[in-house]
Amino acid sequence: MTDLGQLLRKARLDKKISLEQLEETTKIRKRYLEAIEDGDYKVLPGNFYVRAFIKSYAEAVGMDPNEVLRMYQNVIPTPEPEHIEPIRAKRTGRNTEKIGKYASTIMMVSFVILILGIIYYYINANYNGKQQEAGASNEPNRVTDKGEPASVTGDTYGISLNASTPTPTPTPTPPPAPQVDVKLVKSQNGTDFYSVSNTDKLKIEMKVTGDACWVQIDSLGETRKTLEQGTYTSGEAPNWELDNSAFMIFGRSNAVELTVNGTSITVGDTPNAKRIQIDLAKA
Repeated sequence: MTDLGQLLRKARLDKKISLEQLEETTKIRKRYLEAIEDGDYKVLPGNFYVRAFIKSYAEAVGMDPNEVLRMYQNVIPTPEPEHIEPIRAKRTGRNTEKIGKYASTIMMVSFVILILGIIYYYINANYNGKQQEAGASNEPNRVTDKGEPASVTGDTYGISLNASTPTPTPTPTPPPAPQVDVKLVKSQNGTDFYSVSNTDKLKIEMKVTGDACWVQIDSLGETRKTLEQGTYTSGEAPNWELDNSAFMIFGRSNAVELTVNGTSITVGDTPNAKRIQIDLAKA
């Protein structure tokens, strides 16, 4: 165990904080916390994030993180980004979007055909009525037994010349869907909490705009489950679709852009670690 590890462990024990409690506070896995105390930095995801994890540990046990980093800067590995091949997110949303586009196209074509059919029926009915009226007016007057011509009316031939033309029934317009609401609720213990309402799913899109960024995303269902963790490089843009809440850790907050259900979320403007929890408020 290194001097730094002993210092952090003593501060944790003085505060009577277990590793499990520290894991819940910092959102750093227990085995990473144990590695920091043992000075075994090779267990961590990479040297690039050793300082960020040590800083979070020190803050959680009530120490000055900057002072800790300054005192032990010679024993902490120099940050060097390591490339870890991420597990690609399944693009399940793309098939859904394609099906939605096809369904919308079919509905639009059907609506146009319906309107054309109504117009054709109206024109055809109006034309037949005028033809019957013209034929009735050209029919010679019939002579009655009294030698008087009988008036010819539409009723004589079983035709009603005053029949009303059917009026097309307008297609009702469906009410617009409620707009998804994404808002910041609070910031507590270094974590920003967001609430997302008027939707049944979280659609998270991330784009790496800096050199690289280590990212971890957890699904907060009935049980907590890590979906992905790894280092993403510049230009990569993974996305996820979840049926429940999510928790994310960014090793370098100013290296990414984050969008939740079409709403941009501010991650940070400094190269420090950032934690964000996104709560799905289902109706």
